[in-house]
Amino acid sequence: MGQVLQDMGLRLDIRCPALGDTLPATMTAHSAAIAFGGPMSANDDHEPFIRQELAWIPSVLGAEKPYLGICLGAQLLARVLGATVAPHPQSQREIGYVPIYPTLTGRTVLPRPMMVYQWHQEGFELPRGTHLLATGDTFPHQAFRYGPQAYGLQFHPEMTRLMINHWTTAGADHLLAPGAQGRPYHLSQHRLYHQDVKGWLRRFLSQWLGHTLQTEAVWQRYYPGYRYGHPGLDSSRRAVP
Repeated sequence: MGQVLQDMGLRLDIRCPALGDTLPATMTAHSAAIAFGGPMSANDDHEPFIRQELAWIPSVLGAEKPYLGICLGAQLLARVLGATVAPHPQSQREIGYVPIYPTLTGRTVLPRPMMVYQWHQEGFELPRGTHLLATGDTFPHQAFRYGPQAYGLQFHPEMTRLMINHWTTAGADHLLAPGAQGRPYHLSQHRLYHQDVKGWLRRFLSQWLGHTLQTEAVWQRYYPGYRYGHPGLDSSRRAVP
């Protein structure tokens, strides 16, 4: 995703609160914020960086800057907006490629059903005052919008084959969980669907950023080892943009 944003002419300011990075005091020098995923829970209030980010997201919304939350980043946004984040009632997970379906409102963002990559065990209730954009079979809330520029996506549109290869190797134990798919399926489905998702991501980012495309920077938050270590097995690695 970073490469897509740079191709649009944007500069990236990548910070990792879990490794001690501070968050911008204001959004004056930034055009937007993107919060990615991680192995921790949005309910981990014992983690200082989770509390820090939950307290910080309202400053992005208050500044009326675009916000995009992916997986955990979407769950954090949902919590900020007053919704519950919790595991599936039957302990199901979504790990691998699954279909999502646009709502009537969501067709401007997701024109048709799409196979997307997932890696999560918790989902979010739909926050009050938001618009549901996409649904799923196991977790019903897959994408929502708050106001004109804040989006939460439960799925991972940023995945590369290298990332999937690492996640499914380092996090192989997660593939035994209820609802998880086997590693060969992850890789074969990526071959089938990654171009479709990549094209969608480019269109979505262009639509989401809109008039901000000519401004200075997009802030991105990565958790430790996020790019290659989402399963949480290498928390010492600083993410690479």
